[in-house]
Amino acid sequence: MIGAFLNALGILAGALYGLTARQPLSARAQNFFKAALGCFTVFYGLRLIYENSHGTFSAGLKQLFLAGLALVLGNWLGKLLRLQKISNQLGRHASTLLTAAQKNPPGRPGDGFIAATLLFCAAPLGVLGAVADATSGFFYLLLLKGIMDGLAMMAFVKLFRWPAALAAIPVLLFLNGISVAVHYGVQPWLDAQGLTGSINLAAGLTACVVSVVIFEVRRVELANYLPALFVAPLLKFWLG
Repeated sequence: MIGAFLNALGILAGALYGLTARQPLSARAQNFFKAALGCFTVFYGLRLIYENSHGTFSAGLKQLFLAGLALVLGNWLGKLLRLQKISNQLGRHASTLLTAAQKNPPGRPGDGFIAATLLFCAAPLGVLGAVADATSGFFYLLLLKGIMDGLAMMAFVKLFRWPAALAAIPVLLFLNGISVAVHYGVQPWLDAQGLTGSINLAAGLTACVVSVVIFEVRRVELANYLPALFVAPLLKFWLG
């Protein structure tokens, strides 16, 4: 389970570049990274789906159907739990701190640390990646998130100076905590029941949904889809 470490490393690398580079990334370079990250998110989402589709063609279709149904039910449950609204509240608080720093730079170092921590920990891709890393060692989603966070950290350190990079510590602890909890607390039961693949299928499908947001195709309430990770194995257990 190295995904959380790679995510934190990406944040620190972005901070180092932001502190030493004389000029920020050009708009062309930013667009290139966004397109590349979106493509890789789709690729690794589909790869996660492929690696966890087992059996005959009909069995694979049934697994995909259950994973898709888990996304629908998970999204409904997420709306009931108001997960996206909670995520939006955290994002608005971070945005307030960023706006204040932009109006009167440099911002307070503590504000930069808080804003970066809120944004990086609240990203749904982090939870997806931590779960996939815990259940199958699939660290690529957190690697992609680390690159995204690193690009964002370049701007953070310009506004708030180097203390903003300390957000790598709570991000590491938070994501690694999820991975450890899933790996040691949930996975033994999942493996015994043959349900691990169902979680990874749901994670792969949700990662593909994340790419829709990266490409700015449409607005999607990503946080509301996270309960699908828990709904998927239950559907597999009940419906086989």
